[in-house]
Amino acid sequence: MKLIADSGSTKVEWCLLDYDKPVKQIFTSGFNALMLTEEEIAQYLDDELMFQLGDLAEKVTEVYFYGAGCIDEDVCRNVRRAIRQNLNVATIEAHSDLLGAARALFGHNEGIACILGTGSNSCYYNGHEIKDHVSPLGFILGDEGSGAVLGRHLIGDVLKHQLPRELCDRFLDEYNLERAAIIRRVYKEQSPNRFLASVTPFLLKNIEEPAIHRLVLNEFKSFFVRNVAQYDRYRSLPVSFVGSIAYHYRAVLDEAAAALDAKIDTVIKTPMEGLVRYHSSL
Repeated sequence: MKLIADSGSTKVEWCLLDYDKPVKQIFTSGFNALMLTEEEIAQYLDDELMFQLGDLAEKVTEVYFYGAGCIDEDVCRNVRRAIRQNLNVATIEAHSDLLGAARALFGHNEGIACILGTGSNSCYYNGHEIKDHVSPLGFILGDEGSGAVLGRHLIGDVLKHQLPRELCDRFLDEYNLERAAIIRRVYKEQSPNRFLASVTPFLLKNIEEPAIHRLVLNEFKSFFVRNVAQYDRYRSLPVSFVGSIAYHYRAVLDEAAAALDAKIDTVIKTPMEGLVRYHSSL
């Protein structure tokens, strides 16, 4: 059996394949592999995954892990070793979530793969590996188009009265937030990017408001200018997206692409279905 993992900072989706057909889906809490030691990852797997696998754990022969934070070989090695502490398998691969997105979107074909979720990322994928990559730089310096940056713009515009007053009041009432609480959540508490991204449903619900539509459209245009347009042949290559922001804001994303003379091919919410298809074809 093959076990595939799509690991993000919020959750990890696991899919167990028997003769290349999904037989079990498991969800565990998310983690960033860059932030944990080998032993911490091994303990996490023991605590959250193994009991859900149960007797099926003995039937797993291959593991393919795609994870947030898997930025270099040292991190990937820690993940592989942690998995091997829990599963006695012949094949273990650990890769970045970006390669997972590219394989899910394009399989064995080339294209520009993009992630728009809590954070954002992109790459040129040649059908086998990532050959070019524009660093996303995180939600302070980059992450254009991401949930965190959309949320940052929304909150900043509310607190600086850049949106119509009725929208500002509606936002503060709906989320029961005051200025001091927002400042504390962003500058004092952990995971400010997740907090910022958590307010994006307000944007989606009010996307017909001209000021909200403009905010989202401008941020997506920025993603294309500062990321997609940096790749050679971006106008002729297929450009595809994975992630909740891309999925829910598809119409506005298409507008932004058209403004840069690019065309979006595929948009999917999560990569798992595409990863199952990819690993079933090997």
